Amino acid sequence: MEKVIYDEKNGLWYELQGDYYIPCLKLPEEEQQPIGIWGQRHLRYIKQNRKVFYLNLLTSGKLNGYLSGLDKQAEDMFSRLAKQMAECEGVSEKLKADDQMEWVDRMNNIRSRAKEVINNELIFS
Repeated sequence: MEKVIYDEKNGLWYELQGDYYIPCLKLPEEEQQPIGIWGQRHLRYIKQNRKVFYLNLLTSGKLNGYLSGLDKQAEDMFSRLAKQMAECEGVSEKLKADDQMEWVDRMNNIRSRAKEVINNELIFS
C-alpha cells in the first residue's frame, strides 16, 4: 500500500496511518499579532461558552486577528471611559497633588467600573 495518495474527487492528500488513510489537513497560515489581557479573557470565554464560534475562527485562520482587534478595541474603550469618568467626577491632577490617597481611591473605583463595562459589553458577550 502506498504511504500517501491523492484523491482527485475532493482534491485532498491522504496519509496511511496503520490500516487507514487519514486526510492531510493543515490550518491556514495566520499572521501572529500580540494579544493582551482583554483578548486572552475573551479567548477563555469563547473556548468555554461559544465553542462553535471559537472552532470556526480557529479553522478559518482568523482567531488571532479577531482577538487582537478585540483587544485593541477594549483597550481604547477602557482608556476613553476612564478618562471621561475622571473628568465627570472631578478627579484631576490638582486632587492628585492635594490628596494622593483620595485620588488613588477614586481612580481605582473608576478603573473598576470601566473594567466592568468592558467585560459586559465586549468580553463576555
